[in-house]
Amino acid sequence: MSPSIDPVQTSQQLPAATGVVIIGAGIIGLTAALTLAERGIPVVVVEKGRIAGEQSSRNLGWVRKTSRHADDIPLALAADRLWARMPERVGADVGYRQAGIMFIARNEAQMAMHANWLKTVAHLDLDSRLLGSREIAEMVPGGKGNWAGGIFTASDARAEPTLASSAIARAAMAKGTVIVEHCAVRSLVTSAGRVSGVLTERGEIRCDQVLLAGGLWSRRFLGNHGVDLPTLPLTCSVLRTEPMEGPTGIAVGAPDFSFRKHKDGGFIITQRGKLDAFLTLDHLLLGRRYLPQLKAQRDFLKISLGKYFLDDLKLARRWNAGEVSPFEKVRVQDPAANETLNGDALRNLRAAWPVFEQARVAQSWAGTIDVTPDSNPVISPVTAIPGLTLASGFSGHGFGTSPAAGHLAADLVSGNTPIIDPAPYRFERLA
Repeated sequence: MSPSIDPVQTSQQLPAATGVVIIGAGIIGLTAALTLAERGIPVVVVEKGRIAGEQSSRNLGWVRKTSRHADDIPLALAADRLWARMPERVGADVGYRQAGIMFIARNEAQMAMHANWLKTVAHLDLDSRLLGSREIAEMVPGGKGNWAGGIFTASDARAEPTLASSAIARAAMAKGTVIVEHCAVRSLVTSAGRVSGVLTERGEIRCDQVLLAGGLWSRRFLGNHGVDLPTLPLTCSVLRTEPMEGPTGIAVGAPDFSFRKHKDGGFIITQRGKLDAFLTLDHLLLGRRYLPQLKAQRDFLKISLGKYFLDDLKLARRWNAGEVSPFEKVRVQDPAANETLNGDALRNLRAAWPVFEQARVAQSWAGTIDVTPDSNPVISPVTAIPGLTLASGFSGHGFGTSPAAGHLAADLVSGNTPIIDPAPYRFERLA
């Protein structure tokens, strides 16, 4: 059961032409659309399913710098500034609250990881700091965990995935953006060696530039054009409790659970120690490129072979523009929540903070994440297809940086000075 997204009334008409076509109405595509629209550039966003129907509404809502790669921090810092003014920018509450994020460690080895990360970002002048067990008890009272310590970043924040994308979409439409849902883009159209439009299931849209922000579907779309984007899917299960009194407004991540306050008074909880890795053909094709990650995180992945493999195998990897595409066969990727993992998370959390004994599960869901070999996204022109820019592979971190990631993608599409150095996100690094 997917989270309930704040509904948006989108267009029923498919324009014949525009300046930029954005493929995918997740939060990255929508923030890019808003940025372009604010610059007076005509934009059409085409979505195979519904706005934020996949990972953009299913993530945890964390807006963090803590534990990001050092070269990803400038994007996160830019996102902080943009999130802070997002309510004013879109004229609506997006659930943004700068309440801080804390990661806690059970042992000295885990604590050493936090200390080592802090050294790698020392030159960035963050407000992150290490904590002792006494500070954890003061900041998150009522706990019984015997923590070795932790790390806390007061400027980290949260926002609400089920509100943010909808508010951004409305603001973009108010500035002239056209959003068309339930309309899959089957193929790019090229003329004189560069992109000149897209062919959708309802017909062609002529344009000058295309931004592909298709999340986990970007690999399949590009593959049909002979371009290899190495991403693999992982599935995260989440639960939301009914409203309850909790220990803190700080988001807390432990090795085997995490929790953060939800806008309705409940908590969003997940098992941080496990993700489902449902094997697909891509795992066999790309697996060797992920060996360093697999070795480092082998205990983190719950690998299985089953229905997901067969369902994925049924979807075409090559198709003609006149044929029904895979994106019409699967409008929304909607995996079932792993209730075993959710149950583990809740038990582990209750053992650490007994106040959660009163927690009652209101809803559970799962979302599929597209992961790159280095866990950084691609925000980059695709040199093999002039006129195409890519913003995908966010590896579970896209929501937090989405205002800046969409802004950067818009900069690259429009030729503006990039909001941050785009070099860490260039496509060529994955070649």
